[in-house]
Amino acid sequence: MIRKLLTLGVLAAAIGGTSAWAQNALVVSTWGGSFRDLIDENIGKEFTRQTGVPVKYVTGGTIDRLNKAKLASTPESDITFTTSHVGWLYVSSNLFEQLDTAKIPNFSHLVDRAKISPYHIGSWAYVYSIGYRADMVPPSVKFDSWNDLWNPALKGKISAPDFDPSHLIAVSAMLSGGDAKSWEKGQEKLKALKPNFKAFYTNDANAQQLIATGETPVEVILSMNAYYMVGQGVPIKLAMPKEGAVLGVDTMGIMKGSTKTELAYKFMNIALSSDVQSKIVASKKASPVVDNAVVSAEDARLPGVFTTKAQWDTQAIVIDHKLRAEKTAEWRKWFTENIMN
Repeated sequence: MIRKLLTLGVLAAAIGGTSAWAQNALVVSTWGGSFRDLIDENIGKEFTRQTGVPVKYVTGGTIDRLNKAKLASTPESDITFTTSHVGWLYVSSNLFEQLDTAKIPNFSHLVDRAKISPYHIGSWAYVYSIGYRADMVPPSVKFDSWNDLWNPALKGKISAPDFDPSHLIAVSAMLSGGDAKSWEKGQEKLKALKPNFKAFYTNDANAQQLIATGETPVEVILSMNAYYMVGQGVPIKLAMPKEGAVLGVDTMGIMKGSTKTELAYKFMNIALSSDVQSKIVASKKASPVVDNAVVSAEDARLPGVFTTKAQWDTQAIVIDHKLRAEKTAEWRKWFTENIMN
């Protein structure tokens, strides 16, 4: 009996210790799947190694997590990863702490394009550009310019995201002498592209399926997805149009009301370390957001992987992140009514 009681006591202590360890975790809100794995493998594990503090993840869709955060009386997470423009919706809802960059020593290496606001900063970057199946598109079709999407030879061959039309909204406006702010200038141009669309994808998995099967051999695609599929043996090429590709920056911010802000700053500093950024580029073919990351010559040659200031300045089409946050709902409504229907 004494031995049994001792055994139960040891077991209870072990369970209690595990529970306490989990309760002391830094909680990170992010997307699920490969993006959750990207953060855990490259940032989370290193954070735990350095601090001894575990990382717990809560996952969900971009807007679902925002809406949940708006309704919460206390924050569910300490750090939130989201897109640059949706980050502005967190800011406008008073959900992010203003950052004390003195507590993020690696902030000194952050590239200008990743300094999104005083409340959220870049974690990695990518582009949306033209991806195409080189084995399924006629050799005569080139993608030197975004204008090439309007080639009649591409009738019924193109897919694009249905959840965020801002890329094509901005490009069409630019090709029509405007920009994202004066997006109405590109409306007729974009309407003229309608015959070339075959499908609109709802998420990354759907996007990958459409181009992998060849149902849509041309796609407005996230560069990281394109390079993932190349690694899976799908013969996709990513174009860098002369006008540039549409920049995307995923960001991180500290939730207002977090009780672990010092640990959150430590996590963010690790995320911006040259070692972690180098690993993210090597594994996911993203652009590093610090100027001291080590990038292989092979990766540096990839379209959409920016490693120099000149590339950031000349090859990135930047949609003002705050404007994009304000306009996305309007743009999506117009796109659904005029292009998708």
